[in-house]
Amino acid sequence: MSETKQVILPIKGMTCANCVATIERNVKKVDGVQDTVVNLSSEKATIGYDASKTNLDTVIARIRRAGYDVAQAEGEFVIKRIADSVDAQRLEGTLKSYEGILDVSINLSTEKATVQYIPTLINQANIRDLIKKAGFEAVILGDEAEDAEAEAREKEIRKQRNLLILGLIFTIPLFLLSMGRDFGLVPAAVGHQSWFNWLLFALATPVQFIVGAQYYEGAYKSLRNGSANMDVLVAMGSSVAYLYSIPIMLGWLSGHVYFETAAVIITLIRLGKFLEARAKGHTSDAIKKLLNLKAKSAHVIRDGQEVEIKVEEVKAGDVVITRPGEKIAVDGVILDGSTSVDESMLTGESLPVEKSIGDTVIGGTLNKMGMIRFEATKVGKETALAQIVKLVEQAQGSKAPIQKLADSVSAVFVPVVLALALITFLVWYYLVPRFATAADVNIFTRALINAVSVLVIACPCAMGLATPTAVMVGTGKGAEMGILFKSADALERAGKVDTIVLDKTGTITKGQPEVRRIVTVQKDLTENELLRLAASVESASEHPLGEALVAEAGNRAIQLVIPEKFSAKAGVGVQAIIDDHEVQVGSRRLLDELDISSEAIQTVLTEIEAEAQTAIVAVSDGKVLGVFGVADSIRASSQKAIEHLRALGLKTIMLTGDNAKTAEVIAKQAGLDQFIAEVLPQDKADTIKKLQDEGKIVAMVGDGVNDAPALAQADVGLAIGTGTDVAVASAPITLLGSDLDGAVKAIRLSRKTVQKIKQNLFWAFFYNVILIPAAALGYLNPMLAASAMAFSSVFVVTNSLRLKNAKIG
Repeated sequence: MSETKQVILPIKGMTCANCVATIERNVKKVDGVQDTVVNLSSEKATIGYDASKTNLDTVIARIRRAGYDVAQAEGEFVIKRIADSVDAQRLEGTLKSYEGILDVSINLSTEKATVQYIPTLINQANIRDLIKKAGFEAVILGDEAEDAEAEAREKEIRKQRNLLILGLIFTIPLFLLSMGRDFGLVPAAVGHQSWFNWLLFALATPVQFIVGAQYYEGAYKSLRNGSANMDVLVAMGSSVAYLYSIPIMLGWLSGHVYFETAAVIITLIRLGKFLEARAKGHTSDAIKKLLNLKAKSAHVIRDGQEVEIKVEEVKAGDVVITRPGEKIAVDGVILDGSTSVDESMLTGESLPVEKSIGDTVIGGTLNKMGMIRFEATKVGKETALAQIVKLVEQAQGSKAPIQKLADSVSAVFVPVVLALALITFLVWYYLVPRFATAADVNIFTRALINAVSVLVIACPCAMGLATPTAVMVGTGKGAEMGILFKSADALERAGKVDTIVLDKTGTITKGQPEVRRIVTVQKDLTENELLRLAASVESASEHPLGEALVAEAGNRAIQLVIPEKFSAKAGVGVQAIIDDHEVQVGSRRLLDELDISSEAIQTVLTEIEAEAQTAIVAVSDGKVLGVFGVADSIRASSQKAIEHLRALGLKTIMLTGDNAKTAEVIAKQAGLDQFIAEVLPQDKADTIKKLQDEGKIVAMVGDGVNDAPALAQADVGLAIGTGTDVAVASAPITLLGSDLDGAVKAIRLSRKTVQKIKQNLFWAFFYNVILIPAAALGYLNPMLAASAMAFSSVFVVTNSLRLKNAKIG
């Protein structure tokens, strides 16, 4: 039996879009791998594989064979109760069997275990739990990094910075000496001595083979895998200048040495890559902010005593105490107390939310007023905050459709540049001499230098970073605003919609209907008795209109009866046995189902519906008992949000199962363009399909179980996060807030993100289309070319980061 697994691996060693294609191509060759998506900006690979055919070790080995590596973190633990080497071997074997743990080393004399692990798959708290399950106790040495992956990345950046500093130490004096000789600033008696070239050689060599070692290694691995990446261009360009200078230094050829050119190329590109890595670090700021929301500790009741423990040690079922000003540790349900909670960090809504016994609280939110005791229901990776982080990471690791163009170009980019560099050399060497009188050696040198310029000016990195950096910033900014895009595809498509369909109850309205009118038909029946019968039936239902009847009965202190033989029919109503009588409660359709026709009843129904109330009829033994008028108030924010949606050029349509008259009144009050009423739950998706068949690109906003099929059918589904889990799971976009303003922000953010992507792609293509010919024509020397190449990627990343400050709300 096949078992599909999905893992996210942090990748090291990628430099350009060609690296992305190389990893994807190589990993897909592994039997059992079903899908691979590599993101250059986040430097992560999302890989789905059949666990019955392959395993994580095989996948990682394939990545390493392709010339790249998986970032890993290291944790040290003091192990208690470990007796001998048998215990050590057993613990080592146990830990190694878990996915994400790469290596385990146990030192019996110090009773320490050193564990190498992949931080995107497992953390130190998980490892400590595994050690406990194996029968030992573990103490983490030192504080665990909040983001072990970020720590691993930071270590890599420090390494790059050190190499850059080394490069600058040798390159700056090399450049000054070489340029000083060229411009006569170094005395001829010194500059034209043979030892002077040896000095330049001595300064250039460490840069070439220590600072530039990564490019040689990357080029070799790339070529070994049958592809060519940016490393190939850099290694070839700098090597040509360096190697050409050696015979001149040895006196075998006459001419000018280009040691400074080789060194400057490597150092400038190293500088660009360092700045790019620093800038890329800011694209994941949203994830870091979300991680920082997590509480560090929690006060729980253990053995009748209140104790403070790390949040990772909280278990489902624990009773947690949270005082005013403290962060709520995990998700739970309040057992005692009341308070107001600031949920703005998750939902984007600024007003605190009142909470009391029975209400749910979310880990990471801030307790403002009172002390509460709550039962932990979701801990660790199950909490809402952890799920949000996971969703954002998945979205940031996915590819937007617009990226296909860049991927297609990147696949052939480096080979084309190599061909252009060769053509440049041949044209300058064979054709230019026919129209010039320069010495052959000058023509050869000029041809070589121009070819080098073509090699180092080409920048596949800018194209590779154009889309993923903008997607990372866009999805991150969305998370900060309470908008979760589950994929880059959803982020791109949201900006293209021209029609938005809105569910009525709980979306446009508050979703808390109230009984506004009660009309009894039978003379011997009071309002309270009618309400008792209808509410007793509805007490077994979860429909919001039914809940309104039950709530009204509670307001009137009416004692309800437990219904017997309860049943429901979608879009029609419910029925049950109450006081030995069959009582049915439902919409107008119930009368049609029972074939009941009464002019007096129809008049009452029409009056109620004309007042924008939903009519609910109660029937017993074939007779109409009475009619209820139930109404739901429009949210204060709905009218403004709909106004903003129309300003964005969208056609706004309300979709409801309510009657046409009620729907018409609400549609006018909300300022909608159109309404579609009396739609059965199972027909909502068909209604969306009809709009799509008319050529419309449709977004659907809803929050109920009934909306799930329509959310899935729409081009873009937006689920109100305060709704059901089914609705949230069915939609590619989740709005954590409770009002329509989130839909406005989601569409605006999508449009601005796509605008950034288009700007980045335009720059990347424009840069290469303009500057590669300029280099081929001899208008750029290699050092200027290297400088332009290095900073083109920095420009793309920086442009994407500007999205963080864009005005969306």
